Amino acid sequence: MGKSLTRKIIESHYVSGSMVPGEEVFIKVDQTLTHDINAVMTYLAFEAIGLKRVNTECSVSYLDHNLLYVDFKTPDDHIYLQSAAKKFGVYVSRPGNGICHTVHVSRFGKPGKISMGGDSHTPHGGSIGMLCIGVGGMDVATAMTGVPMRLKMPRVIQVNLTGRLKPGVNAKEVILEMLRRVTIKGGLGNVYEYTGEGAAALEVPQRATITNMGAEMGATTSIFPADEQVHKFLKAQGREEDYVELLPDEDAVYDERIDIDLSELDPLISCPHQPDNVIPLSEVERQPVQQVFIGSCTNTSYADVAKAALVFKGHHVNENVSCTCGIASRQTYKELLRDGYIDMLLDAGVRMLEISCGPCCAIGQTPATEGIAVRTSNRNFKGRAGNPNAKIYLVSPESAAATAIKGTFASAEEILGEDIGILNEVHEPENYIVDDSMLIKPLPEEEAEKVEIVRGPNIKFLPIPEEPQQHLCAPVSLKGGNNISTDDITPASAEFSSMRSNIPLMSQYCYHRYAPDFAARAKELGTSIIIGGENYGQGSSREHAAINPMYLGVKCVIAKSIARIHKGNLVNHGIIPMLFENPAIYDKIDLFDELEIDNLLDQVPTRRVEVKNKTKGFSFMVRLDLSDNEVEVVLCGGQLRYLKKQLAKMEEENA
Repeated sequence: MGKSLTRKIIESHYVSGSMVPGEEVFIKVDQTLTHDINAVMTYLAFEAIGLKRVNTECSVSYLDHNLLYVDFKTPDDHIYLQSAAKKFGVYVSRPGNGICHTVHVSRFGKPGKISMGGDSHTPHGGSIGMLCIGVGGMDVATAMTGVPMRLKMPRVIQVNLTGRLKPGVNAKEVILEMLRRVTIKGGLGNVYEYTGEGAAALEVPQRATITNMGAEMGATTSIFPADEQVHKFLKAQGREEDYVELLPDEDAVYDERIDIDLSELDPLISCPHQPDNVIPLSEVERQPVQQVFIGSCTNTSYADVAKAALVFKGHHVNENVSCTCGIASRQTYKELLRDGYIDMLLDAGVRMLEISCGPCCAIGQTPATEGIAVRTSNRNFKGRAGNPNAKIYLVSPESAAATAIKGTFASAEEILGEDIGILNEVHEPENYIVDDSMLIKPLPEEEAEKVEIVRGPNIKFLPIPEEPQQHLCAPVSLKGGNNISTDDITPASAEFSSMRSNIPLMSQYCYHRYAPDFAARAKELGTSIIIGGENYGQGSSREHAAINPMYLGVKCVIAKSIARIHKGNLVNHGIIPMLFENPAIYDKIDLFDELEIDNLLDQVPTRRVEVKNKTKGFSFMVRLDLSDNEVEVVLCGGQLRYLKKQLAKMEEENA
């Protein structure tokens, strides 16, 4: 039986465990990445572990998300992160160099490697035949120690692409079509492996749009083969020596297959408030649009922006629309500037933003009251753009440009007409402008030892959870609905992002937009339990959505289902994730109900726990979707305690 590319890469990094889908496997991690608004907790954890230097082939700290310095907190974070990187042997990508995923694929990614990143869109790297997995910051800290990482062995789904994209149809349409079919949680436990002659025709940045936004399906990751397109891309980056051909076997066996004919795709749009709420752009109600944002790591490659610029050429942004563009990397910006595309955007009235994530995670460009915003980014959760009453629609750059011109939803064909074919003449550069002057290389170990880590006053301690006790009796501090996102739990924006290195401060805003009274209530209760619906904790990998509730005394989350990354973050930070055996019980539990668990430490290893509702006088069962290793972590009281024990054990064995 032939092997998928995914299985080949996991086998080449295998350390222990089972290669059976759904079971736990431990793998060696080659590379890690972090970004500024999540990374402080990661490096505080690495400091607490006590190692002098990272034990990976390559670890990079990107200062790329919050470059809007509203006060001293974020610049202090950046200085801390830069000094920590120097201390521990980590590369730094300075502010203005670009968004982590785009820069990492361009300058560090290598086919066949495994990368773990403290951001849910880390699968971007699957565009060059890497296995790239988004995780929480504590998992990145663990990977940087060199300790093998746990992974639930995924099912591998073949996505067979045929045909070619029509002009005016973007790779964004491919992933929106996938979301329409798979849904926002249908990819849980899966890797999506793209194959076929349609895949072979897609350039690396087009592939990156698909693998990046594949995170919205709840997938472990997505991947394309390392084929001639990858060879061409790495050669254009001046890194041809890093190319290795990696393909699935011709007779590879997959767990499932999806077929998409690219030539049949038309422009699509994701409507509020979930990425899988996808319909044809031609069918959306033509409403007035107030804001258009062309940006994010998902959709601002050279070709993406050039095509948008060609749509704008000879036209102007509608007087009722605010249109901005934030390009994903300094390299891409310089290419577009050289070739005249930036001038086209400026001539059309597009405002150029700083090279950063920015509006994608509500750092600037918040929509108006009840506003309609059209974006090329990857998420449209309620409040994701900084305004809970705004409506966010997701489209391709070509459609975004047409919308900005028309003032309502529109496709590129409506602007270009018979000239639409010009868009298919745009390709990525044959040779990129390579300038790594904004990358700071790791110091030699002897120099690194002399570095003093700089901590501003906002950088507080990393909270460490208490070990669980046999008896737990606690009230319900929150009853949430379906699809609660990490944005709901830990709100985005320049202001809130700057607080993430200060958990005592940030925790005061836990559930700030979803349940404004939660933080005060949880603090008053002291110890509590959260009840959730389906897909609890979807979205961003930010582990603060676990750390803040833990700091406020939350001991368990009982939900109908829990998103993959958030479940891992809960485990790592001492909150036990539990799932209703009978989802109907959810309706019988109310805020402030007192829940009791006896013999908790004895029940956890069985993966079934009895919970008593003392207030209403009934009992119900929950199950723990935890691996053997996760059970150990839970019983230790979180990943940091567990990791310290493991490292001490390894040191004894090697003595």
